[in-house]
Amino acid sequence: MKRHPPSARHPHLIAIAGPSCSGKSQLAAYLQKRWDASVLTTDSYYKELAHLPLEERARMNFDEPAALDEELVRAHVLALARGEAVPRPTYDFTTHTRTREVELIVPREYVIIEGLFTLYWPDVRAACATRVYIHTDDAVCFRRRLYRDTHERGRTEDSVRRQYESTVRPMAELYVWPTRKYADVVVSGVAPLEISAAAIRNHIEAERAALVEE
Repeated sequence: MKRHPPSARHPHLIAIAGPSCSGKSQLAAYLQKRWDASVLTTDSYYKELAHLPLEERARMNFDEPAALDEELVRAHVLALARGEAVPRPTYDFTTHTRTREVELIVPREYVIIEGLFTLYWPDVRAACATRVYIHTDDAVCFRRRLYRDTHERGRTEDSVRRQYESTVRPMAELYVWPTRKYADVVVSGVAPLEISAAAIRNHIEAERAALVEE
């Protein structure tokens, strides 16, 4: 798939990938506030599990690509690449179900696609003009995950630890860590956000300068 240069018709898509709690959402939010950017988080695209009992939903593996609606992610990313707005679903992590609400994501000069598998899915990866991977030590990711899930998602510390050991870390090792090889820019998940943003900006400007020279 051809990468489109940024224009009024084709926004500049930026993929931000990395393991759980590496800092993807924070970096995306930082860029959104400072650049002319909209954000699509793939965490909103987990498959609907309302047909299953709550106990069974909680036992699902949410850390593998099959847990997400890849077809819908792909369709929405390609639509954004064409300059079209998309109705992003909303997911309730406490019940593992989609809500009835949707959020209209309107493409701006930059569209940031952030999530675990943004560099794993070939079509999504190919649609993005800039590919970013956030490297964060596993111990740091776990501490952040433990805090987030116990404070924001109503989980117990024991359940978070068991899930991290059984699926989060193994799936990251299998599906997420290897996607670093596809990144144009690798940033640190513990570095100040302004440093990561500057690295991304520098890469984009260098790429644009190279296009002009061609």
